[in-house]
Amino acid sequence: MPQPSRAVLPTVLVVDDEPPIRKFLRISLTAQGYRVIEAGTGAEGLAQAALALPDLMVLDLGLPDRDGHAVLRELREWSSLPVLVLSVRAGEDEKVRALDGGANDYMTKPFGIQEFLARVRVMLRQGAAAREEQPASVSSGPLRVDFAYRKVLLEDREIALTRKEYAVLAALARHLGRVVTQRQLLQDIWGPTHAEDTHYLRVVVGHLRQKLGDDPAQPRFIVTEAGVGYRLRDG
Repeated sequence: MPQPSRAVLPTVLVVDDEPPIRKFLRISLTAQGYRVIEAGTGAEGLAQAALALPDLMVLDLGLPDRDGHAVLRELREWSSLPVLVLSVRAGEDEKVRALDGGANDYMTKPFGIQEFLARVRVMLRQGAAAREEQPASVSSGPLRVDFAYRKVLLEDREIALTRKEYAVLAALARHLGRVVTQRQLLQDIWGPTHAEDTHYLRVVVGHLRQKLGDDPAQPRFIVTEAGVGYRLRDG
């Protein structure tokens, strides 16, 4: 089978604090034609996810600086990067918690490399299909959300947003003109245990409106659908 060209090598980010595991995965993935970048801590993994824009993250849960669940939770505030959890934690509760927290798949150590590579191929195919369906940026009048660079521009001026503010606005932009329910926003951004904490969402939307100069009584951008959710105006 021909290897992918250097220009289009899928990039896999391996976040694991054990050098032998990272080396084993690097050798195995490189042999299959993937580009591999590595991180030994959660903080480094998040930084690489933002800077290197990988196609897939392989995430260990037992990291030295923070728990892998916390890394996953922070990542999901701003990114839909596919995540394969690879952990010694084999309990059902751990798996359910990771999957509910935004992981796309879960494997336990020790693991078979052929099964691991098969799961990587599946997730990369799914990720490529999702990227093809997703535009690089979305505009609502003078407001533009740039997904590739995680920037929000209003009349070509960059607006500084917190991670939560960007995550909410990006979620609305990805469903431009359509209502996104409060529950969906809370589950996707804050996690499944916060599905009823609507006050979190109200505060963030309030801050977003202030920064965008958006009057909730006569909104240019974010429209409240009472009792249901929010939508970003289409044009």
